[in-house]
Amino acid sequence: MIIAVDFDGTIVEHRYPKIGEEVPFAIETLKMLQQEKHRLILWSVREGALLEEAVEWCKTRGLEFYAVNKDYPEETREHEGFSRKLKADLFIDDRNVGGLPDWGLIYQMVKEKKSFDEVYQVAKEKKTTKKKGWFSF
Repeated sequence: MIIAVDFDGTIVEHRYPKIGEEVPFAIETLKMLQQEKHRLILWSVREGALLEEAVEWCKTRGLEFYAVNKDYPEETREHEGFSRKLKADLFIDDRNVGGLPDWGLIYQMVKEKKSFDEVYQVAKEKKTTKKKGWFSF
């Protein structure tokens, strides 16, 4: 799959124009997706030096993207002041309807090719079927 991933609020906490703390398990999960041959595109509102800072932040943690704010690395056409839509199979963004699920659920959705509802329902059922403790009799 080609997966477009936002930076601020998704990989790191919102602190724009600064870089916030890593959202737990974001980098680890994205690296696992890369190892499974998914192509990751960094898809961010950041430009210029702020974008380069975000790319470098990810690189120092072992995460390099297939492309940054474009469909493929060789693309040369600039967006000329507007955000153009990428050709991706999946977009991971904290501005998603319902917000950003935790990275464990995101990984499950990609790995198992399931919707959020399908993965969330299974996780919810596991929580409600916990073994009863000694004092619950």
